[in-house]
Formats: sequence, structure tokens, C-alpha cells
Amino acid sequence: MAATPKGQRTEAAFLGAARQVFAEKGYFNAKISDIAEVAGRSPGSFYNYYENKEEILEALLDQFSTEVLEASLKSRTGDPLEGIRGAVRAYWLTYRKYLPEMIGVFQMSMTDPEFAARWQANRAAGIRGVLAGIRSAERTGHRVDLDHGTLASALVSMLESFCWTWMAMGGDPDVDVPDDETAIDTLSALWYRTVFHPVPGCACGCNRT
Repeated sequence: MAATPKGQRTEAAFLGAARQVFAEKGYFNAKISDIAEVAGRSPGSFYNYYENKEEILEALLDQFSTEVLEASLKSRTGDPLEGIRGAVRAYWLTYRKYLPEMIGVFQMSMTDPEFAARWQANRAAGIRGVLAGIRSAERTGHRVDLDHGTLASALVSMLESFCWTWMAMGGDPDVDVPDDETAIDTLSALWYRTVFHPVPGCACGCNRT
């Protein structure tokens, strides 16, 4: 049965309230009663939509993934570098928007095997997107002699780790904090050069041309 407009508004209120409470208190310190209070609903009504706090975090993770995908698709152009930059920008800005949730996801993935599997599924979607880009590059004549799956995993991991380091951990010692454009340009250049640029005498022996 489709949700009623009232039900959709209530669910949206819980999602928005959860985001606010996670930002103010952190995921582990947040309580369902806190979320219900901010949403202006009763704690009992929370359970009409979510079984527990973990489930609403999963719903917010889905929102994060959807926003990254939609923003990435809107940025697609015939220019490979601009397409990569658009995907990186979408991830970087959305990660910052959902930082409290991403911290909660990381914490849960370290303590809950089921949530770790959920996060791996989220990564898999990103890896599939990168793989599609690699295959597209090869169709236009760019030979990528690195293992495609490993390369896609490495690129997704680069985005995740860089965002975590600078947004959640406060950055690296003795390195100036990059502004958005510096961060996006650096990540985009690394991704683009790895896929599209030849690497003469590469130590890995790939001999790309």
C-alpha cells in the first residue's frame, strides 16, 4: 500500500529530525525520544516507520547515495575530465552535507557485521559506477591495463578516505586545509590521470600507451 501524504510528511519529519539530532549529539548519543521530540511526534509513532535507530540511519544512507547518484548524472558531459570532476564534486559536497550520518555509518560498520555488509553494498554501487566509466573510456580507445575491479575499488576508497580524513578527522598534520575546489580538483586529477593518461615506465609494468 502506498504511503498517504500525511504518512510521507511524518516520515520526512523523522528523517529531518534524525539528521538534526545526529548532528547535535552524534549518532551513538542520539535517542529515539530525541528524534521524536524534534520531529514533533510521539516516540510511539516512530515505530510505525522504523524499527530502531539503525534503520533510520540506513534510510539516511540511502538518501546520501541517491543524492550522489543524481548529482553525478546531472554533471555528465562529453568531456571525460568534466564528467569525473562532476562525480567527485557530487560525492565531496554530499559527504559533507551528511557528515554526521557518515560518522554514524562508520561507527556502526565497526561494531555491527550486518551494518558493515550494508556499507559494503553501498560501496559496491559506487564501484559499479566507476567500472562503467572505465569501460566507457576503453570504448573510446583508452587502454586501461590495470585490473578494472581493483582500480575501481581503489578510486572509491580514495574518495572515502580523503573525505573522512578532512571532514571527520580534521585533516593531516602540516598540510594546509584544502578548500572545496582544491580538494575536488586534486581528486579529479588523480582519477583522470590514472584512467586516461599514459604512464611511461610505470613501476607496475602496465606500459599503457
